[in-house]
Amino acid sequence: MKADAISTRRTLNADDGRLTIRGQSLFYRRLRPHPSQPASGPTLVFLHEALGCTAMWHGFPAQLVLDTGLPAVIYDRAGYGRSSRLPPGPKDKTYLHVEAQQVLPKLLDQLQIDRAVLLGHSDGGSIALLTAAARPERIAGIVTEAAHVFVEAITRQGIREAIAAYEPRRLEQRLMPYHGEKTRELFFSWADTWLAPGFGDWNIETCLGRIQCPALVIQGREDQYGSERQVRAIVSGIGSRATPLMISGCGHVPHREAPKRVREAIVEFSATLH
Repeated sequence: MKADAISTRRTLNADDGRLTIRGQSLFYRRLRPHPSQPASGPTLVFLHEALGCTAMWHGFPAQLVLDTGLPAVIYDRAGYGRSSRLPPGPKDKTYLHVEAQQVLPKLLDQLQIDRAVLLGHSDGGSIALLTAAARPERIAGIVTEAAHVFVEAITRQGIREAIAAYEPRRLEQRLMPYHGEKTRELFFSWADTWLAPGFGDWNIETCLGRIQCPALVIQGREDQYGSERQVRAIVSGIGSRATPLMISGCGHVPHREAPKRVREAIVEFSATLH
C-alpha cells in the first residue's frame, strides 16, 4: 500500500456495512472527514465501472473526502466485489435503469442520504445520469467519467480486445483479487451484454433533458471504449448546467491516469454545490 493511502486512512472515519436491496446483500463503505474537519453539504456517492468495485477505487474516494470535506459512500453493486452473487449470463437493456431507478434510491434511503453528489465511472457514469434524471430532488450534482449514453463501434471493439486479454488470464488475474469466484461470470455477463446484437440500439439520451443539477463530464481523449461524441451528447442533452472536461494523454480511467487533474476539477466543481 502506498504511504499516502495509509496516511489518508488514518485521518478519516471509515465504516463498512451491508444493506439488503431487492434480495441482494450489498457491501458499502462510508467515509467521514476527521472530527477536526466537520462534514457539511451533500454526500459523495461513488458508482463503479462495469468490472469495478469499492476496492478498485483505491485511495481516490478517501482523498476526495479530505480535499472537499464532504462525507462519501462507496458500494459494490450486486454481482461485484464483496456483494452477493448474481446468476451468470447477459443482462437485458434495462439493467442500468434498474440500478439507477430502483437500487440506488433505496441505498440512499437506507443510509439516510438526503442529497448526493454522484461520481460515476463508465457504467457508473451512465447510472449517475439516469438517477439524476429520475430523482432530481435527491441529486445535488453529478460527475461522470467515461459515461456512455449510446453504443459505439469503438466500445464494442474495446470489449473484444478485453476478451482477448481475458482468455490468456492476464485480465482475469488482475480482477480475481477483487471479485474472487465471481470474476469470470461478471466479466462475460458484461461482455456478452454489450456485444449482443439486440444491445446495439441501447440509448439513454432522452433522459438527459430531465437532469436539473450541475454536471461535470470527464473523458480521456484516448479512451478505448468511447469517443468524444459521448461527451458532446451528454453536454448537449443537459445544456448549460453541464461542463465538459476532455483530458489529453488519458484513456478510460481518468481518476487513475490523471488523478491530480481529475481531483482538482472535482474539488472545484463540488465547491459550487454547497
